[in-house]
Amino acid sequence: MITTRLEPFSLGTFSPTKYLFFTGKGGVGKTSIACAVAVGMADNGEKVLLISTDPASNLQDVFGTELDGKGKAIEGVPGLCVANLNPEEAARDYRESVIAPYRGKLPASVIANMEEQLSGSCTVEIAAFDQFSKFITDESVSRGYDHIIFDTAPTGHTLRMLQLPSAWTNFISESTHGASCLGQLAGLQDKKAMYQHAVENLADAKKTALVLVSRPEDLPLIEAERSSAELKDMGIGNQILIINGVMGEATDPISRKMFNNQQQALGNMPRGLGDFRTFAVPLRSYNVLGIARLRAFFQQDSFPPGKSKAGFIRVKAIRDLVEDLYKTKKKVIFTMGKGGVGKTTVAAVIALELANKGVRVHLTSTDPANHLQYVFRGSRNITLSKIDEKAELLKYTNEVLTKAHQTMNEEDCAYIAEDLRSPCTQEIAVFRAFAEIVDKAESEVVVIDTAPTGHTLLLLDSTLSYHREVQRTKGEIPDSVRHLLPRLRDTAQTEIVIVTLPEATPVFEAERLRGDLIRAGINNKWWVINQSLTQVQTNDSLLLARAEAEIPWINMVDKISDNNFVVIPWLQDASIQNLVDAKS
Repeated sequence: MITTRLEPFSLGTFSPTKYLFFTGKGGVGKTSIACAVAVGMADNGEKVLLISTDPASNLQDVFGTELDGKGKAIEGVPGLCVANLNPEEAARDYRESVIAPYRGKLPASVIANMEEQLSGSCTVEIAAFDQFSKFITDESVSRGYDHIIFDTAPTGHTLRMLQLPSAWTNFISESTHGASCLGQLAGLQDKKAMYQHAVENLADAKKTALVLVSRPEDLPLIEAERSSAELKDMGIGNQILIINGVMGEATDPISRKMFNNQQQALGNMPRGLGDFRTFAVPLRSYNVLGIARLRAFFQQDSFPPGKSKAGFIRVKAIRDLVEDLYKTKKKVIFTMGKGGVGKTTVAAVIALELANKGVRVHLTSTDPANHLQYVFRGSRNITLSKIDEKAELLKYTNEVLTKAHQTMNEEDCAYIAEDLRSPCTQEIAVFRAFAEIVDKAESEVVVIDTAPTGHTLLLLDSTLSYHREVQRTKGEIPDSVRHLLPRLRDTAQTEIVIVTLPEATPVFEAERLRGDLIRAGINNKWWVINQSLTQVQTNDSLLLARAEAEIPWINMVDKISDNNFVVIPWLQDASIQNLVDAKS
């Protein structure tokens, strides 16, 4: 295989602008890289403000100090100030400012519905943008620092919302209590000028640079290309790409397979990333926590690698989870988790194991790779279906826009069109498709990959939310959707399996997902930790050190799940059957 060589990243390899935004798929290491850049700049005598707008930020762990939204000087790094903004708190404050005028004037059920409408990811996006807009438009703040670094950039969806003319009309105020992702702008008309100034600064290549962070893996690279294109369309064209966690050598069969997988992903890098300067940061043997490791991050792997597997824990295997599902006679099984953690494969393993016990299983997934039909060829107890997210989204969007054009003017239709580009729209479209499958499978166990989020479940739970959605879209409420949520809340019928990786960000995000489920009244018992190095036989010192670093996160999942968790080893061939056969 031809090895792809990338330019090593260091502070001297690029020209930093006043404002630097780091963005990338969860778990790619953008926080580590942003922190290391900030420390390096401060060590060079520059005054640096580092700001995180990530709701699941671990900046406090990285720097080992309590942080707030105003900024704290970091001991041992003169010139560095770090702020940990909390967009969820800001979203709560904003939500109350929008709803307060209606309290005492509208029924309690309407107020409750309004609160839920403004509880989703889009509101948090706007709240985050509101917070960091002040940092890139306030001249007094700008004068105090040579560089202002943001961990987590605004999304293209957020910027489009702020640029849409109809987003600042009375239509927003009138629709705040409806199922709208733009409704959160209702109370922000007085900040329009500030937001316009912020967007102008973002588009100024002399002031702002976007740092795309990825892993040398297919999904993170695809996500980086998507984010790049969206933000480029919004005028943010000054971009560079950093590939984090690149292996430089292989010393045994396990490390050699990992190295080859990375090289294949780099060789197939999406075309949309080809125009940017691309840098590499090597895979490190340690968690990037503390000033010393941040300073070493771009230099060398100066910390001793692991040498033994002493103390590695023994855990349950996937068959223990399946046996519990079988004995408790679960009818609906969802695998939930962020993209790239392996939930599709875990869903397939569960389906195959149940089928091997004689259970009739229907397996459905939104996995773009349509390979399940070949994996299960010859299995009489499994039927397959595939939900095409793009097709479902297009179907739902066309239905909404067709009916909107019958009663609305062009400006209001533009508002609806932008609203439909939000993440919530795809959730609802896919949710309806899942509901239809579950409703038709009364005589089978249904295993579903890529479940709806807690926010979507709550949105669809409210009868009034349904009514508002029907008013806005002129759509219909399928009986299958009405029936599904009560079934999901029935612990005798349904199990939600949360899938994660043994790393900080995936575990924190999975814990947040569990909180959403609890808020929606849905029980979660089982967790799966996928692709763990603690369960493989390797002699590579770097991989052994990384295996040791996994243990705190495995222990954290152990505590959260009350010991109801499974660990799947990292496998050279992560096929369905090999995962079934894997022993802990």
